[in-house]
Amino acid sequence: MDLPGSTPVRPPDGQSDAPPITGGWEPFRPVPARLAPYASHPGESRGRRVPEPESPTRSGYQRDRDRVVHSVAFRRLKHKTQVFIAHEADHYRTRLTHSLEVAQIARSIARVLGLNEDLAEALALAHDLGHPPFGHAGEDVLAAGMAPYGGFDHNEQTFRILTRLENNYADFDGLNLTWETLEGVVKHNGPLTGPLAAGGKRPGSDEAVPSSIADYCREVDLELDSFPGAEAQVAALADDIAYNSHDIDDGLRAGLFKVEDVAPLPLVGPVFAEVAARYPGIETPRLIHEAVRRLIDLMVTDLLAETHRRLRAAAPESAAALRLLDAPVVAFSEPMRQNDRALREFLFKHMYRHERIVRMTAEAHKVVRDLFANYMERPEHLPAEWQPRAAESDSTARARLVADYIAGMTDRFAQEEHGRLLGRDRTN
Repeated sequence: MDLPGSTPVRPPDGQSDAPPITGGWEPFRPVPARLAPYASHPGESRGRRVPEPESPTRSGYQRDRDRVVHSVAFRRLKHKTQVFIAHEADHYRTRLTHSLEVAQIARSIARVLGLNEDLAEALALAHDLGHPPFGHAGEDVLAAGMAPYGGFDHNEQTFRILTRLENNYADFDGLNLTWETLEGVVKHNGPLTGPLAAGGKRPGSDEAVPSSIADYCREVDLELDSFPGAEAQVAALADDIAYNSHDIDDGLRAGLFKVEDVAPLPLVGPVFAEVAARYPGIETPRLIHEAVRRLIDLMVTDLLAETHRRLRAAAPESAAALRLLDAPVVAFSEPMRQNDRALREFLFKHMYRHERIVRMTAEAHKVVRDLFANYMERPEHLPAEWQPRAAESDSTARARLVADYIAGMTDRFAQEEHGRLLGRDRTN
């Protein structure tokens, strides 16, 4: 008997004809929701760097998502800074809760557009794996320390985690994800090379393309001169929607600014005013939540309208054709982009440069800077399993090793290591 809506599959050639795994039913793959022609279809995937038998119950993109969720790097996001250092309070966003919010938004958008929800979710969950402790503050210090050694940025670090640093599988390093997922991770902000690339150099580096990505592309071409698939474009803008909305939420709840401070902002001010008028006397926490959920809805609705307009104009007949377009198809309208810029400017002034955040940032800078210098000078302070590679490496290779180790730390562990190695605790 087959489950409704499922297609029985036999084990691939060369695989043992094992007993059924579902109580007498044959293994099955669920039939995906109807996908648009320009979506990434699992059956058309370009596959994995190391070939593996297909799963009888999950598509390749579902397996990618699951591998991300089960990775060590994903678990560590629980104790990595979004804006507030982890010890500040339990209810502010962390990298983990941010990634979950991005995944929810990305999946909802992908469903409406007829895209592959599993791929969009995998990309959303993976996009911040490479962030070091203390968020952008930690990244700034590592970029400065790594300037003589090839630079550092969290996007490349995410790629290193996915292709090298996760080492739980017997047959390969990394997670051996599909071509489409790796392409989306690398190009989620657009092409890295060619006439469509944004241009410019990475922080702390003279290279436009990180060396880890360039090395990988010599074996597996990720087509760095084109835009990524639509699912990656969705995940990138879901990231913008999530952090804009939850930074307003966290900033207000933390008292960094007040509801009346956002009144002049386009989009944000009118939304708060509308909620306050509809619910006179509403408590501030409810007001914030009601306004933020409306902000998310307005941004998603605008994105869907603009994306439908672009899809109608471009009429891509396949995912490959969509990649060859000279502009992304998933986008905000120009008025919403202006709203987004105004909100970012507000948050930069009232939140990211608030004296309370600046104090936390200064503390984070010192912790990461001291750890980097200490491990470079005293590689014996690295864990035992890392020391042989550090001892055998030249200065560039050692610096990359040290950066990999520090980038994998949580906020809490970095603070503890700083106190243990340098005799200072978090409060000094």
